[in-house]
Amino acid sequence: MKSLRIVVILLVVVIAASGGGYAYWQSQQSDIPDYIAWGNGRIEAEEIRVATKYAGRVEDVLVQEGDQVTKGQILARMDTAELIASRARARAEVAGAEQGIAEAEAQIIQRESELSFAEQQLSRAQELVKNNNISRQQVDQRQADRDVAKAALSAAQARLESARLNVTAAAAELERIEVQIDDSVLKAPRDGRVQYRLAEPGEVLAGGGPVITMIDLTDVYMNVFLPTRQAGLAFVGNEARIVLDAASDFVIPAKVSFVADDAQFTPREVETRSERDKLMFRVKVRINRELLSEHIKRVKTGLPGEAYIMLADHTDWPDALTPNVPDDATLRQNTQ
Repeated sequence: MKSLRIVVILLVVVIAASGGGYAYWQSQQSDIPDYIAWGNGRIEAEEIRVATKYAGRVEDVLVQEGDQVTKGQILARMDTAELIASRARARAEVAGAEQGIAEAEAQIIQRESELSFAEQQLSRAQELVKNNNISRQQVDQRQADRDVAKAALSAAQARLESARLNVTAAAAELERIEVQIDDSVLKAPRDGRVQYRLAEPGEVLAGGGPVITMIDLTDVYMNVFLPTRQAGLAFVGNEARIVLDAASDFVIPAKVSFVADDAQFTPREVETRSERDKLMFRVKVRINRELLSEHIKRVKTGLPGEAYIMLADHTDWPDALTPNVPDDATLRQNTQ
């Protein structure tokens, strides 16, 4: 009987506490002016999936989940043994094509010399035939020799142009392989925190296969849903406040960065006012980047809370929603 009595007393205490908490919450909400909208949400951050550009085997993953990374930091490497062999072959092809240019240029010099000699021979023959010192047939032969030499020079010039194109093609192939090798080193596109390791060394991935998921902790926001009347008065740039359940004593300043054009939860077109009142529009409230940078190590996603949004052109915030962002020393004191 004594144990039963204790259980009953505990239940009464819990119910009373819950009722008191609910009453306090209701009183807090009732103090909010009509020109301030509010909604429940969770802290979210921009998610970035770092993926391999080409199919291949994961050689190494250099970060762990939860690691803070900076832009340009190497996160993982793909196996490049085959690409390195292809690069060696491409370099040899470039060298061979460049040798082809040298040979074509030497051949042009030879053909130019032959053409010059043929033109001199033709010129002499044309002078000699005037005095009947040689036959007309010999002149025709000299002219044919000159034409053959000219054609040979044109062919040599064409071979030089072809050799240059071969060098360009071989160099482009070498550059393509170099780019593939560079792309096999996966780097952080911006500062952030590693959220998940989606692949491990030895795994073979298709092109576009994700290796790391990271979040940008300077792009943190909360999505809330407002009814039609309030959403119509919420504009991008309006001031907002965020209060988290885990730190309800602190008020975080923010701004509206997005208001959806399309309603959710209900049909796009409705006939009656009561149905239109059920339409909900997504509103994104974003926290200032500079503020986030000051507390980057303490930023956590997934925390629930409420966002309060100033509607239309109002500017008067109640005292309870005055920004109150703690410094690190205060945070440490509150968590002890």
